Amino acid sequence: MTTQLTTSKGPVVIEGPVSANYIESLGIVKSLNNFRNAKRQKEALGYVAGLPEGMVYIARHENEIIGYVLFHYPNQYSRWVKHPRILELGAIEVSREWQRRGLAKAILTEAFKNSALEDYIIITTEFYWHWDIKNSGLDVWGYQRMLKNVFGSVGFKRRRTDDPEILEHQANMLMVRIGNNVSPNHIKMFDDLTYQQSIIF
Repeated sequence: MTTQLTTSKGPVVIEGPVSANYIESLGIVKSLNNFRNAKRQKEALGYVAGLPEGMVYIARHENEIIGYVLFHYPNQYSRWVKHPRILELGAIEVSREWQRRGLAKAILTEAFKNSALEDYIIITTEFYWHWDIKNSGLDVWGYQRMLKNVFGSVGFKRRRTDDPEILEHQANMLMVRIGNNVSPNHIKMFDDLTYQQSIIF
């Protein structure tokens, strides 16, 4: 699927899910380096695109990737891997020079046109130490509000959990989108996973 956008910096194509070979054929802007340097980030996008369940959506200006969102199964060591119908939104990033143009929402909107995602509970675990606060001009709470707005645009809601990493800082968030085709049993199974620590009397 493809959507064309007109921005003040030029035309942008939002497309996906893209293949590993297609990602390999493109360049990537150097400022896509919030999680790792851009070259390694491009390799990571190709790796996820090659996974059986992996999905990568990109924003592209001419022949360069300027933003992306990716989906994959949860980390094998996380509690969420016990659930057969969970996909993790592993990362979303828009290069600094292209921010404040609605691209993050546009990439998410394109991704959730894919009806296959309605079969899953999609989670994103947001940790403030991954956020580009320094270059955003926002404090940690402003950045959190911005993320809630971006993810909320496609139906994500914040959920409480006793996941220790989420509880490390009040700004950290678990955000969840439950697809329309997810069964009540799988929803109940997910609810049970959000709280795992036994209560000691």
